Amino acid sequence: MEYVWAYIIGGLFCVIGQILIDKTKLTPARILVIYVVSGVFLTLIGVYEPIVKFAGAGATVPLTGFGYALCNGVIKAVREQGFLGIFTGGLTATAGGIAAAIVFGFIFALIFRPKEK
Repeated sequence: MEYVWAYIIGGLFCVIGQILIDKTKLTPARILVIYVVSGVFLTLIGVYEPIVKFAGAGATVPLTGFGYALCNGVIKAVREQGFLGIFTGGLTATAGGIAAAIVFGFIFALIFRPKEK
């Protein structure tokens, strides 16, 4: 049943994003920023943690999950290092994902060539 809820919650995030694309004039980049900032904000007010516990990967894989990871990294680093944790915590917590995005992006850029439409 955990997989079903992860699928439903993750799919709900995707549906919201698709509605934003179809019904507004927001660009995908702005929607990305809205999702990440929403993840940070919902984590700060304590709403996103129960969603993560309920939906698992359905809540941590989408872009809101990246905001969740950033916020948790900052909170943890501030507890351990004080004020400097504000600047280092988010990058430390998400370094693996950022590095993977860069490496895989580079590999796919070498393999595939974009074509003009």
